[in-house]
Formats: sequence, C-alpha cells, structure tokens
Amino acid sequence: MSELYRDSAVVLRTYRLAESDKIVVLLTEHHGKVRAVAKGVRRTRSKFGARLEPMSHVQVLLRRGRNLDIVSQADSVDPLAALLGDLDRAAQGMAAIEAADQLSLEREPDPRLFTMLVGVLRTIAERPAVLNVPAFYWKLLSAAGLEPVLDSCVRCGSSADEVSLVAFDLDEGGTLCRHCRSGVAVSDEAIGIMRDIYGGRLRAALDAEPTPATHEVAALATRAMEHHIERRLRAASSFDRRG
Repeated sequence: MSELYRDSAVVLRTYRLAESDKIVVLLTEHHGKVRAVAKGVRRTRSKFGARLEPMSHVQVLLRRGRNLDIVSQADSVDPLAALLGDLDRAAQGMAAIEAADQLSLEREPDPRLFTMLVGVLRTIAERPAVLNVPAFYWKLLSAAGLEPVLDSCVRCGSSADEVSLVAFDLDEGGTLCRHCRSGVAVSDEAIGIMRDIYGGRLRAALDAEPTPATHEVAALATRAMEHHIERRLRAASSFDRRG
C-alpha cells in the first residue's frame, strides 16, 4: 500500500493535466518541494480545487507515488482572498513564491525557507509594503550565507566611519568606498534601509514610504537574488516595474 503522509505546504505552481486534473508544485515544511497530482480539481464540484491555487497555505494529505504524489486532502490554513485583494498584494505574493521555488529542492526539507515564505505571505496579506519582497530576498540570501557587507568597504576594509560608502558590487559581496568603487552606485539612505533589514529593525524598514532609496533597495535585492540563482525572476521583474 502506498505511503500516506501529512504536511503543511504553500502552493508554488500548478499545471493542467488531462481534462479535470492538475499537477500541483508544493513547498512543504518537512518534505521539501513536492510535485503531486490533484485529481478532479478542475471540476466545478471539486471539494478542494480552490484551495490549491498558487500562494495558498494548506494542510495536505498526500499519497507517495513513483513519479508524482497524489493529493488526497487539502485544507486551508490562511485564506487566499487577502492576497488576491489587490494587484500589489498579488504581485508581491507571486514574486515571493517564485524565489522560494527557485531556492527549494525536490524532496529536500528546508523548514526555515518554508517558515520564511509563510511569514512573508502573511505580511503581504496584512499590508503590501513596498519593501516586503526586497526584505524577504535579502533575508533569504542571508540564510544562504550571503549576507552583504554594509558597514565597511568590502575591498579595502575601511569602515563607514572612515570613508563614504558609495557603491555596491554583487561579485564583491557588499559596499565599496569611493576609491575602490565598482558595481552600482548606492545612496546612504539605501544602505541605511538595508542595515535596518539585517540589524533587527525590519519593522522600521517595512514601514518606509516609497522613495528613491526604497527603489534602490528593491532593485538591488532582485539583482542579488538573480545573481545567486543565476537566472531571471519573471515575477520580480514585473513587480519592480510596478514599483
């Protein structure tokens, strides 16, 4: 008999299969990324089809299969309606799940990534702040051991008290002074916001109103994430243009 297992999951993507089924790509808390078939969910009278849309946070009962698992049950944990309430929330939510999709591995549990994704989706549902997704990207990079240097020149080592930090280089991994500068220009205000994100002042960063500095932080976060995964983020590029 095939193994049944339960887990918490966020729906990352779905694909049509046959006339009434879907393939659902899930980021689960304890089983990593899982691909499963949801049978009959495209029928009008399906009991849980609406619960298996991208960005949905669900409790699922899955039956392990040879290539694809089977969704036997799905119950909503967080309502999806809040994320679909306006275009900003929907765009931010899609940008968040695309990054999580790229960073997650098949059948490789990453409870920290799952917790972070659920957290940012709940934050987006509560308030679509301009830095929700950029802060999420920076935190993901930190979790991967790629927290940028923000208090000194990453090349010569001069501290922010000694020199002005005027640039950010993704290959170097942080800020650079005027003498060493390479990469892209960055303002003091943008560096300050990034320090808030990493320095335990995340709420202050998320409360920031849209400014040229927040746009700098957002654009740089997308570039940094794309540099790490070595591919473009389609949802994030669309989100950046909206910002």
